[in-house]
Amino acid sequence: MLKPYLELGQIVSTHGIKGELRVNPWCDSPEFACAFKTVYLDDKGEKPVKVVASRPHGNIALMKLEGIDTVEQAAAMRNKIIYMARKDAKLPEGSWFIADLIGCKAVDADDENKIWGTLTDVSQTGANDVWHITDENGKEYLLPVIPSVVISTDVENEKVYIRPLKGIFDDED
Repeated sequence: MLKPYLELGQIVSTHGIKGELRVNPWCDSPEFACAFKTVYLDDKGEKPVKVVASRPHGNIALMKLEGIDTVEQAAAMRNKIIYMARKDAKLPEGSWFIADLIGCKAVDADDENKIWGTLTDVSQTGANDVWHITDENGKEYLLPVIPSVVISTDVENEKVYIRPLKGIFDDED
């Protein structure tokens, strides 16, 4: 099941004296993090906080949250994780959150009975992402996320269908 609330980032420091927060975005970019009008202080959506203002600042996001008006109040927020509601995110078609991919079974696109392993991490390299697939023995394999390798993704059923390049899974000499 897809989580309704996802980690947006971590409050790492204060900015100025009027309660602004420096947020290290754990999402796509500071611009993406700044797009939200409401963030949450828990992963269940029970503690919503209105975003009064936000803006990218280098590789971080500066956020002013309702009710945090002093540097002391902002300092008390340091190291807290803030969350976003999935329903508020606008992802391009064919895109997923990394949190949704982690834990998916890597299934052979040509033989659904063959499971290569579990997707345990994603590296973002610039040219294309690289999925870390860990088999049942704990051995990790790196899989390029390119159209000829990743055939389809079904995060709702926790499966990704792949057609690995020759030699990736020690199956070829």
